[in-house]
Amino acid sequence: MTDSEGAPHPATEDGGTGSTGSAETAAPAETSEDVEDDAWFLEDLVDQEAASAAATVGAIAREVEEFVAEGGWQQPPQLFALVPTAELLSQQPELADSLDPDAELTPVAQDSLPNDDLAEALATIAWPELVRGCALAQEIIVLPPDAEDELPDVDESAGVSATDVERLKHAAAGHPRRTEARLVAAVLRDGPAACVMRLRGGHPQAEDDSAPGEEIVEHPELAPNLVEALRATLLP
Repeated sequence: MTDSEGAPHPATEDGGTGSTGSAETAAPAETSEDVEDDAWFLEDLVDQEAASAAATVGAIAREVEEFVAEGGWQQPPQLFALVPTAELLSQQPELADSLDPDAELTPVAQDSLPNDDLAEALATIAWPELVRGCALAQEIIVLPPDAEDELPDVDESAGVSATDVERLKHAAAGHPRRTEARLVAAVLRDGPAACVMRLRGGHPQAEDDSAPGEEIVEHPELAPNLVEALRATLLP
């Protein structure tokens, strides 16, 4: 060992190192209780991060739905890129008055997508690394569970063709118990997903105020197939 001058410590008469202090006491070994406490702390930290990410993507899904809702119904599917707000402001400082600087991510609207071949359109999308997630808003038809038996039969064992899909869409759109809805799914790259659905109140053609009001439903498992399709666009 050398000191700050680079010279060796002088030896003592008994061959020691010349240190006059007492020998350092070895640190106590970590007990099983300490290990369990460390594991609990790490698990709690992971849970907090997961909860924070879930809250973030949930807020984004609601924000996207409210934004699209301002344009009314009968809109095509709309895709959004989820971009870090700080990065967006650094590239476009003129947006400072219209963005929330405290928001971690900001949804950025992309071009509308075709409703007929949405799955094919999503399959062609690949996001740059800057994009931390994406969201999609689309209008759908919702039927009561017992009404699905009234739809045309489809032989799924042979695969569902484009013709089958169109038959099902046509039957659902004309069903007397149908409900129009707007579905928003949002996903984070390597993170959780969130779904928000607005059920349109009353009959689509009703103009009186007696029609039932609109209803908002939130659950991450509302559209698992759409969530997986959006996740695929974020793969490297």
